[in-house]
Amino acid sequence: MPDTRTAYTDAERLIQILDAAETTPDATALRARSYQLLRLHAGATVIDVGCGTGRAVAELAQHGARAIGVDLDPAMLAAARSRFPDIDVRAADATDLPLGDGQAHGYRADKVYHVLPEPPAALAEARRVLAPGGRIVLLGQDWDIMIIDSDQPDLTRRIVHARADTIPHPRIARAYRNLLLDTGFHDVEVEVRTAIFTDATMQPLLAGHADAARQTGAISVEQAEAWVSEQTQRAASGRLMVAVPMFLAAATR
Repeated sequence: MPDTRTAYTDAERLIQILDAAETTPDATALRARSYQLLRLHAGATVIDVGCGTGRAVAELAQHGARAIGVDLDPAMLAAARSRFPDIDVRAADATDLPLGDGQAHGYRADKVYHVLPEPPAALAEARRVLAPGGRIVLLGQDWDIMIIDSDQPDLTRRIVHARADTIPHPRIARAYRNLLLDTGFHDVEVEVRTAIFTDATMQPLLAGHADAARQTGAISVEQAEAWVSEQTQRAASGRLMVAVPMFLAAATR
């Protein structure tokens, strides 16, 4: 789940969180569903925007696609090339993709549109590179909707909403359908899959939420420490419960 990408140490932390989250059965099944919705034939060109460490690019290539990953983070691209030496990943912006008009049969963006400066411009670029009949699939969470079991429900709500308010487009996932329609896509379909975490996988993300809320002034240092301590204890005793609804929208060019 993308966070800030401003320094290599931040990228390392993000990679650790992504590795933990993306290897869960729920995440694996969600990626598989996104590939299914792309409806790619063997040899079809598909671009994965915000490819991160390249896991989806490698999996799409294994499915027989000509997969291209793009990302702006040098640390992410370096990790992708190190982990999957044979994949095609490139430095490129979501609004300036390295493909000509109509050259792609599929377009995929996973957990990235919430941080883009201009999501409509990125969708217009997606439509440009897709051939008629090409498929687009968007995945992401609504950052205002994260369910965390806690003995401090009021504080938890403040933390979740304060964290969401630090993100450029925290609620864009719920708007995927209308954004796709506004850009001229059709056959739009939307699904919601809920990822469940009951171990320490999400602990760094939860701590990051509390720290972000503290930095905005929504909660105090003491409240942040108390909340993180509770979640740490829950994780250690097998009592952590985090549910993250993931929106998946697919449409046709």
